[in-house]
This record gives sequence, structure tokens and C-alpha cells, in this order.
Amino acid sequence: MSIEFEDVSDSFRKIKLTGRLDIPGTDAISIKFASLATTQGKRVLVDLTGITFLASVGIRELITNAKALQQRQGKMVIFVGENASIAKTLDTTGIDVLIPVFANATEADQAAQAQ
Repeated sequence: MSIEFEDVSDSFRKIKLTGRLDIPGTDAISIKFASLATTQGKRVLVDLTGITFLASVGIRELITNAKALQQRQGKMVIFVGENASIAKTLDTTGIDVLIPVFANATEADQAAQAQ
């Protein structure tokens, strides 16, 4: 499991996760992901195009950090691209009620940066 990030601006960060968000994968990135994803006032786009498996523990990690970011006046969106299996998993869980999910990169960028 790997995690990379890019600060596009002072208020907008992209985080790319690659690998399996199962128990070992989530454990491997949990602390770093939380520190990157919950910065005060940040707009965060989480790129899941490189995720090959998403377990409930990974979904919980996304939700927990999205809620923490909201409490810090920030916003999280998820970009799945053409990753149909991950998009279906997220759709089935109804996560989009809490975190907007996008297949289109431009729409994800715009939504993340919108006030």
C-alpha cells in the first residue's frame, strides 16, 4: 500500500492511494493519511484509481477522516476514474451521502475546490 500527495495550492491537496485498502493496507497508511487528509481548512481530493481492493476498514478510514476534515472547515471528495469495482463498492455503501464521489477528474477537481 502506498500513499502520495501533492499540495496543488495552500488550500487544495491531492492524495493518491495505491494498493489494497484491506486491514494490512489500511494499517500501513492510516497515520499518514490522517495527517494529510485532516489539515485545517484544506480541500482534499482522494484519488482511488490505484486501489485494487476496498474493504470495510478502508471505507471506515475514508469516512472517519472526511468527518474530521469537515469539523476543521475542510472538504473531501473521492476520485475513482475508471475503477469500476471501487466505484461500485462505494456506491453500494452509500458513501456519497458523506463524501462526493467522481469518475471524472475535472469534476472532482472542481468539486474539491468549490466553497
